[in-house]
Amino acid sequence: MSQEIWDPGLQSERTRLAWVRTAVALATGGLAAAGLTLRAGLPPAAVAGFALAALSGGVLLARTGARFRGHQRALHEGMPLDAGLDVLFAWLGTLCVVGGAIFFVLS
Repeated sequence: MSQEIWDPGLQSERTRLAWVRTAVALATGGLAAAGLTLRAGLPPAAVAGFALAALSGGVLLARTGARFRGHQRALHEGMPLDAGLDVLFAWLGTLCVVGGAIFFVLS
């Protein structure tokens, strides 16, 4: 009797949707903040920070399909999951938002 590690439930799909929500929040929030900062005439560093957050969100959004397929393959084959690059982009986007917010507040 073999026991599968993979569960045929919808965990992978829910995780994919969570990554999509994160990416969309970074992209739209970064674009909106960059636009507001630009209109307010604040330093270019704040605009750049928010624009980089939007870029990071866009990269995450573009990678969701490949990430999902890779994780499905790994789950079916019993291989370990790897999210290193996606986590790095999420952290970088978050740090860019924080940096832009600091410049925005201090200006």
